[in-house]
Amino acid sequence: MTKEDIGIVVERKSALATVTITRPDRLNAFNQAMFEALEDAARALYKGTLPRAVIITGAGSDAFCAGFDVNPDNPMVAEMARAVDRREKDPITRSIGALRAAVDRFVALPVPIIAALNGKAYGGGAELAVRCDLRVMDPAAEICFSEVKLGLMPDWGGGATLAHLIGAASAADLILTARRIGADEALALGLVNRVSAPGNALKEAIALAEAISRNGPRAVRSALKVIRAGRHLSLQETLDLEQQTAVDLIASGECLHGIGAFLTGQTATFPDLLPEDTGD
Repeated sequence: MTKEDIGIVVERKSALATVTITRPDRLNAFNQAMFEALEDAARALYKGTLPRAVIITGAGSDAFCAGFDVNPDNPMVAEMARAVDRREKDPITRSIGALRAAVDRFVALPVPIIAALNGKAYGGGAELAVRCDLRVMDPAAEICFSEVKLGLMPDWGGGATLAHLIGAASAADLILTARRIGADEALALGLVNRVSAPGNALKEAIALAEAISRNGPRAVRSALKVIRAGRHLSLQETLDLEQQTAVDLIASGECLHGIGAFLTGQTATFPDLLPEDTGD
């Protein structure tokens, strides 16, 4: 089975990596094989020289990702249906844990992850988007936390993340009503960072990634580490982490490249980041 068959395609170009969810006939919805492929993609990206940024998008123009494929042919659906009939929680816990682990591994990559929302981001697709570090949205795209319409709730980690991102009240509005929102409202809520020109979500996400990639990769990684950690630490803990991380960054010597170039009026060239440089 090829990567194309299971719906996750990874491309490396220069300092960037693009991950494309390729199952357009199902609005790029995830089946079991795709969760496994997403984990494999994360492992592959962590080997050797790390990309300076990762972009994730959907194939085609209709959808970024419609979340979990609620289809009787999906083995995970059948397994959970049997567990519900028997009122058994353990199989459900295993299934939910497996899909969460795949998303967790991907969004834990120690480089900025940018979601290019080229179309519909529904259910788990909306959750995957908010778990990324940055989001660029096509003006015709939609976001919908649709789980409650099916008697479900967010379980890819997106519900809790959404509350941290836009506040508990706004998150409750979107999750409990399951209403669809467009790009303008998503931008106003702070749910997305930028709205692209029509049809250009991926192009503008790449431009954003390229701007990031020109900066010191250790500096970007260090700042990102503090930003991510701040979601679950107190302010004082985050301040302490920021100070120690800044000390470690300066001691790494990356700043010598940046400051040296600044003093001579040149453009800085920074060494690539390797997995062992991340401290993870």
